[in-house]
Amino acid sequence: MKNMVRLVLFALGLLFIIPENNVKAQDVLDGIYIPEHSPTRKVISYASLREADVMWNKRIWRTIDLREKINHPFFYPLEAKSNFKSLFKVVQDGINEGTITAYDVIDDEFKSPLTKDELLAKMSSVDTQYVENFETGELEEQVIIQEIESGDMKQYQLKEDWFFDNQRSVMEVRIIGINTITAKKDDSGNEVGKTALFWIYYPQARYVFANQVVFNRQNDAERRTFEDIFWKRMFNSYIHKESNVYDRGLFDYTKGLAYQLEAERIKKDLFVMELMRKAVNWVM
Repeated sequence: MKNMVRLVLFALGLLFIIPENNVKAQDVLDGIYIPEHSPTRKVISYASLREADVMWNKRIWRTIDLREKINHPFFYPLEAKSNFKSLFKVVQDGINEGTITAYDVIDDEFKSPLTKDELLAKMSSVDTQYVENFETGELEEQVIIQEIESGDMKQYQLKEDWFFDNQRSVMEVRIIGINTITAKKDDSGNEVGKTALFWIYYPQARYVFANQVVFNRQNDAERRTFEDIFWKRMFNSYIHKESNVYDRGLFDYTKGLAYQLEAERIKKDLFVMELMRKAVNWVM
């Protein structure tokens, strides 16, 4: 009789144990369908371009302010999720994996790649604080390493070329590089301005951007990537420099309202140039 009772209890125990093991072994589908794996996406190749076909070219530098709502997909999420990452986190992971190269901000010509030690010095700061020891009551020196995170990012600066391709009769823009701008803090942790971290070469980074999905506030079923956002110009920005003989930015010779008017003039000139090219093609 006792053996029978033990056998029944053992069988009941298996009923509770086996389902638990099965649940752990299964992959839970968090959704209603299996999403397309973004790492399999390929970058859209640029159209072939010859120097002889470029009839007009203008280099522009512009700033993406992460405080604007339309630019929030670059800023959020502050903590990386299973599917979504901020642009800074994607760039950071790409640098750690060796798929993206960081360049010094001494210039924007991508001539000075940063070493791991140089990059580590830019991405973190060492602060010394005195903390009270609760056992002895004395103040002890403590070294705190603060790393730059996604929430510290303030702006992204784009270096891009606008050009007219006479062979295809189209006006296009291609991003050359991206500069990362973060908050500059004092010893107390208060923001005292902005500072540039590093440049990345966009034609190299776009292969990484094409494999990282971005949150779409209108439709969860439409999976956009950072490459899609840059390709389709789904962001807001303002011009802070155009190519000129003095090699100076707008802030160097304009302030306040005059700066806004000058940036708007450059933007209007690009628009007028595109209209002129379309008119010439229509007449021909």
